[in-house]
Amino acid sequence: MDTSGLIELDRRIAGCRACPRLVAWREEVAATKRAAFADWTYWGRPVPGFGPADARLLIVGLAPAAHGGNRTGRMFTGDRSGDVLYRALYDVGLASQPTAVSADDGLELLGVRVTSPVHCAPPANKPTPEERNTCRPWLVRELRLLRPTVRAVVVLGAFGWQAALPAFTEAGWTVPRPRPAFAHGARVTLDADDGGDALDLFGCFHVSQRNTFTGRLTPEMLRDVLATAARTAGLPGVKRPLCSE
Repeated sequence: MDTSGLIELDRRIAGCRACPRLVAWREEVAATKRAAFADWTYWGRPVPGFGPADARLLIVGLAPAAHGGNRTGRMFTGDRSGDVLYRALYDVGLASQPTAVSADDGLELLGVRVTSPVHCAPPANKPTPEERNTCRPWLVRELRLLRPTVRAVVVLGAFGWQAALPAFTEAGWTVPRPRPAFAHGARVTLDADDGGDALDLFGCFHVSQRNTFTGRLTPEMLRDVLATAARTAGLPGVKRPLCSE
């Protein structure tokens, strides 16, 4: 477990200014703010991953939300997507509380780390392919640091899936050819190049409002993927009764 390595990685990510469009956007949002958060001092920087250095399960999203992670400085914190994700993690026993409102709210993840292939909030929630590729080395480094313990990954959405596959290859796992297509409930085993532990990759619809408000992704569907991935990773899985719909 390389705790110091992840701490240093997070520090370096938070100082990145590699993509001019993203730097300009995240800082503009932090300066103008949203009326509901006028009294907040926005983070306004790249948002590093969140969770323990010995995580057995990794969750990969898309990018921080302009008034969520870009405001609070923590992945999926302070926005509706995070409300859905952390509630589900709590329901299956992988988070200490069901809500995430600020970086100092006491939330702890249990055996799980959350990250994204793009660490800056992008305009319209749409990073460019060039921005995705520029940010990829951070994900590769994070995967290498987590490699001693991580055994399963849940990728939220097609963009994250497409962005993560090359990172898995660079980090030392073999991605099948042709590359597996994204689908909710997809499951692919990636063998380690050095004969070490394999990685089980799970696809899940993103926890965006578009998906959750329309019912494309329900809380039950999300809990099912998380619980299956947790069991595969060797985590306790569901510890408490699932909340009713």
